[in-house]
Parts: sequence; C-alpha cells; structure tokens
Amino acid sequence: MGLGSTAKKLQGLSDRAEAMYKQVQQLQQRIINLEEEVDETHDTVDRLDHQLTEQRALLLAIAEEHDIDGEQILAEAAIDDVDEDDGSAPIDDVDAAEDAEETEESGDDAGDAAAE
Repeated sequence: MGLGSTAKKLQGLSDRAEAMYKQVQQLQQRIINLEEEVDETHDTVDRLDHQLTEQRALLLAIAEEHDIDGEQILAEAAIDDVDEDDGSAPIDDVDAAEDAEETEESGDDAGDAAAE
C-alpha cells in the first residue's frame, strides 16, 4: 500500500517536472525570438540613422546652394524641441507675454512723463 502511494506521488512529481521542462523550453524559445527581434530592430535603427545622416547632409548642401544657414535653422529647431519637451510655454506665448509686459512698462512711463 505504501509503495502504490509512493508511485503515485512520484508519477505526479514526474508529470509536474515534465510540464515545467516544457515551460522552460517555451520560455527559452521566446527569449531566442526576442533576441532576434532586438537584433533586427538594431539593424533597422542603424540603417535609418545612416539614411538620416545622408538626408541631413543633402539638405544642408541644398540650403547652402540657396544661401540659407542650415545649421542655424537646425539649432533653432533643436531649441524649439527642448522648449516643447520641458513643458514650458511655446515661444509665441512667451513673446506675447513679453509684449504685454513692455506695453505695461511703456504705459507706466507715459504716466510718469505726463506727471512731470
């Protein structure tokens, strides 16, 4: 009787070990597939980066032919991107706020001049 119970326990243990082994194999295959996808993505990013570099050089050459400072435009675009990324007000809003301040200051100056 004890031997039959032990055999059942061993069979159950063996079944669970086999199921875990299959899960480990599936997980291993998923990891291999993921590594392949990461390699493909890396190659794609490298290819796109190379194409972007070529396009930038081409656009700068075209800008130079038309007497446009391409580097200055790129620098301004980078500044605009940073302003948008940090959540600050867009440049148009900042300009409007500065104009409003200047109007208030000039109004104060006009009042001072009239008092004199």
